[in-house]
Amino acid sequence: MACLTGISSMATRALLAELAAAYARRSGVEVAIESVGGVDAAKRVQAGEAFDVVVLASDAISRLADAGRVLAGSVVDLVHSGVAVAVRSGAARPDLSSEAAVKAAVLAAPSIGYSTGPSGTALLALFERWGITRQLEGRLVQARAGVPVGSLVAGGEVALGFQQRSELIHLQDIDLVGDLPVAIAIDTVFSAGVCAASAQPEAARALLAFFASAETAQAKRRQGMEPA
Repeated sequence: MACLTGISSMATRALLAELAAAYARRSGVEVAIESVGGVDAAKRVQAGEAFDVVVLASDAISRLADAGRVLAGSVVDLVHSGVAVAVRSGAARPDLSSEAAVKAAVLAAPSIGYSTGPSGTALLALFERWGITRQLEGRLVQARAGVPVGSLVAGGEVALGFQQRSELIHLQDIDLVGDLPVAIAIDTVFSAGVCAASAQPEAARALLAFFASAETAQAKRRQGMEPA
């Protein structure tokens, strides 16, 4: 059997690398998954690039399925991924204990970093709901696709960074302050599907069955996410 290939957004990169290695050990099937910015990943699948599986936020997977680029009935939910907040190592840690505290921290920050992915969209919607978007003009910095917000924090480009916890926990030179409080938690479900362009769809389905199985729960938590 040829190697199974896939594409994903950056949020699940470390998890999928771990799960792909585990699957190769148990099945003998090699798995190569490329992780890029989520928008770019969806565009490449939409264009018909020959991947076996795709892992993206659930709404993006749904759009690809509706377009016929992901096989009907092949979609499985993998993880819930929450947004966390980071500052540069050694910097003062803001209070995240309540919605009001987070709002105050945002208003006090000289610069705020956010992602191009669904978490970034949700964060901007939160700022809009708070009515502070205009006050933040000139202070919001969107990371380029495929660039972790945490790297902007580590490099001093932004003072406060919001991104999926899974993308922050492995970075150096930042302090992970914590997750957003429940009242304003931003949770993204990441799903997977078999690409219509796959030449080995049954093998791809078997891979996704493993990715969604209970035995992968520990790995998902280790990578900062919760099983779906």
